[in-house]
Amino acid sequence: KKAGVEVLGISTDKPEKLSRFAEKELLNFTLLSDEDHQVCEQFGIWGEKTFMGKTYDGIHRISFLIDANGKIEHVFDDFKTSNHHDVVLNWLKENA
Repeated sequence: KKAGVEVLGISTDKPEKLSRFAEKELLNFTLLSDEDHQVCEQFGIWGEKTFMGKTYDGIHRISFLIDANGKIEHVFDDFKTSNHHDVVLNWLKENA
């Protein structure tokens, strides 16, 4: 927020589960529920995934930087959650 950015997370989990998760993890941003994955499909982040040899449909972990007019400024699709905030902040500094 100090960088002038509003952070939102989207998950297909139920709102109650997201509330518990946000509280447990001390998240300082809003998690939104997309149980029917309509928003995920519109952003092209819902689809086939493979984990431990099993294939299933799910959310691809991707971040979008969207400007105040709704235009996608940048897509972050190759990152680790441990340093993702640093990657985004560095991009913002370099492209301000």
